[in-house]
Amino acid sequence: MTISPTPPEPTRLLARTPEDIVAFAPVALGFTPATSAVMITVGQDQTFHARVDLPDDVDGAEEVVDALLGPAQRHEVRQVLFVVYDDDTAVADEVAWALHDGFTAAGIEVVDVLRVHDGHWFAVLPGRPRSAYAGTPFDTTSHPFVAQAVYEGKVVLGSREELRASLDPDPGAVAATEAALAGARPLSPAQVQRLVRHHTAAGTTCDPDELARLAVSLRDPALRDEAWGWVDRGWAREHLAFWRDAVRRVPEHTMPSVAAVLAFAAWLAGEGALAWCAVDRCREVQPGHSLARLVADMLTSAAPPRMWDQVRPGSGIHPTEPAA
Repeated sequence: MTISPTPPEPTRLLARTPEDIVAFAPVALGFTPATSAVMITVGQDQTFHARVDLPDDVDGAEEVVDALLGPAQRHEVRQVLFVVYDDDTAVADEVAWALHDGFTAAGIEVVDVLRVHDGHWFAVLPGRPRSAYAGTPFDTTSHPFVAQAVYEGKVVLGSREELRASLDPDPGAVAATEAALAGARPLSPAQVQRLVRHHTAAGTTCDPDELARLAVSLRDPALRDEAWGWVDRGWAREHLAFWRDAVRRVPEHTMPSVAAVLAFAAWLAGEGALAWCAVDRCREVQPGHSLARLVADMLTSAAPPRMWDQVRPGSGIHPTEPAA
């Protein structure tokens, strides 16, 4: 399941039409869904959005309802929209109505349900013109929501597979880091924090020697925590960019902790889908990684990034202060 909390200080996007809804879903998730049920929560100050894979047949519809209803109830959601993506009309319709009935029975208002297939949206609930049930073509490439995402630097990829592939290793960069690992010594706790703070503040990336020392350091859980435990939510996107670069440049044997810190930064930035991809990358090599488990738990429970403001340990140094 992909859960994307609302990012810090989000731009307010007001959806008035079905075209607005189908344009918003990929922007919220960071990729265009396929064979999925997407839940968009509305009617409250802090929202989140979640995606679940569809079942192979109609018998699995209730599992989709259970997966989405739990987080909605925990966060006392009052209103939701659903968009169901699938080529199989029978499965899509069964899931759409199961979601409507299950959430309605739980006292959560279902504002609308749409089905999307082959560049068309289809109405599900009664009350729309007959043509809406036959399918209405749409093209969101020039939609204002998409334009706003581009303006804000948010990348919307064509699929979850593309999002996952955006974290694949860069062979040349990995080779450079591997060569630097030969003489790499761990950094001290203060050096880990100083290095990360320096590059995130400057918008720069590590050279191979710096990255090798950082990757070696992050093998130690105590040193790893110095890379993320102090991060201020207002700097989440800078940390996301820094660790997204790093994870593509480290060898597999040093990758898990780098990917786990990336997962945390992505969660903090409200990029739930990317956070899950980073968790998956970490677990490919180290299934029991503790930080990856923590981030996965936060994603599954739809924990909002704002909660970090209350639980973040005091580092004694504000991220905006110059490095010592």
